Amino acid sequence: MKPAGVVRKVDQLGRIVLPKSLRKRYQMNEGDPVEILVQGDHIILERYRPRCVFCGSINEVSEFKERYLCSECMADMYQLRR
Repeated sequence: MKPAGVVRKVDQLGRIVLPKSLRKRYQMNEGDPVEILVQGDHIILERYRPRCVFCGSINEVSEFKERYLCSECMADMYQLRR
């Protein structure tokens, strides 16, 4: 993990502001979902990417009935029907 060299204070509502340069660099726009991850004593912010409910993959994920499935798991499910 590479430090960005930016320090921000948390406001009274628990918010922080991501600098415009970081938002632009990581293609984060107003209203985009952000995932908050905890790893040991680190808090990590990532652009949210849907993951397959079965395997956790972020590759070739589609929404089906308000759930996300990857193409591999969909193919496996299709094979079960045969």
